[in-house]
Amino acid sequence: MSFEIVGKLHKKFDTENKTASFQAREFVIEVDGTYPQFVKFQLVQDRCSLVDNYNEGDSLRVHFDLRGREWQGKYFTNLNAWRIEAGAEGAGAAAAPKAAATGDFPTLDDAPAATGTAASAEDDLPF
Repeated sequence: MSFEIVGKLHKKFDTENKTASFQAREFVIEVDGTYPQFVKFQLVQDRCSLVDNYNEGDSLRVHFDLRGREWQGKYFTNLNAWRIEAGAEGAGAAAAPKAAATGDFPTLDDAPAATGTAASAEDDLPF
């Protein structure tokens, strides 16, 4: 399953050679909202250079997958980035689901308007 989010590049770290054949690089984006969030992503292998063209403070759109594993009875989750694009200025988080993108809970005002009295009566749930 693939996700995407828009935020401002907060920090990028150097590429680390974990083994002779595996390298990884981490970076952090700041996602605006009522309470700003700092989200760390990981790039691996040939994708480590994807963040090279961006500077701290740049707006980014990050496409990523969730990765999880178990090691010695402990569980780890990584946000594995696979594409980075320049983001739109002033854009908020654009993650799935869309309702959660603003950081607020849906309200009654977010519900679609009824198209007619007959249609709303047929669609009315009994509970």
